[in-house]
Amino acid sequence: MAFDPEAVRAFERAGFDRAAAAYETAFAPATRCCIPRLLDAAGVASGMDVLDLCCGPGFAGAEALSRGARVTGLDFSEAMLREGRARYPGMTFVHGDAECPPLEPGRFDAAVSNFGVHHVPRPGLALAAMHRVLRPGGRFAFTIWAAPDENIAFGLIANAVRAFGDMSLSTAPPPGGGLSSGGDCLMLLHEAGFADTGAHLVRGVWRHADAGAMLAAMRDGTARNAAMLAAQPADRMPAIEAGLAAAAAPWRDGEGLAVPIACVVAYGTRP
Repeated sequence: MAFDPEAVRAFERAGFDRAAAAYETAFAPATRCCIPRLLDAAGVASGMDVLDLCCGPGFAGAEALSRGARVTGLDFSEAMLREGRARYPGMTFVHGDAECPPLEPGRFDAAVSNFGVHHVPRPGLALAAMHRVLRPGGRFAFTIWAAPDENIAFGLIANAVRAFGDMSLSTAPPPGGGLSSGGDCLMLLHEAGFADTGAHLVRGVWRHADAGAMLAAMRDGTARNAAMLAAQPADRMPAIEAGLAAAAAPWRDGEGLAVPIACVVAYGTRP
């Protein structure tokens, strides 16, 4: 299947519209642990005008708000924006696409995107847009998931589906991002014109009661992984769950599963 940016955009929007209501309890516990390091990388501080790109329900923006910043959140999912407006009335929420955001040039002191850029069909266009909306000296920071050898939890799920299901059954269109390492992020930042760039690994833990809860979080709170799980025949799911439970057993403690996750935080400055 050939890469089609509009098909990717429609798929991602539909997936996150569907996931919006459950996102806070389903998948946000995985993504929220990286927010403090993300905001630090962007230099977010009191009095700054900050953009939360691909904001979802606004969790990164809310943390910036707590630091005393003025925050605008932008997302292409109206359902996610409704969740954000209900939770965080102190933020401004704007409907728009990351590749061509409806924002004036040079408006922001800093911009962040917590696990949003890799969902954009053409991430390079999103980074170019961030360069445009930042003031000179403004910093942009974003997160992506690390590769499976570092990001253990997601690797365990993928391996269980490969072993007991069929990854090829997913109807998701081929992604356009192709971001899987700090090197990929640095290349995009350089191409977009950012200077003083960097990327580093941040490790965390994703907690669940058991393997079934882990799969449910992926199914209810994501787009691409949800499509992959939804495509599995119902009679294969017990084996997938059992395989995941066995593989995750080394990370079981007295409270359930505490499986390692990891992300890359990448950043750069508009000269």
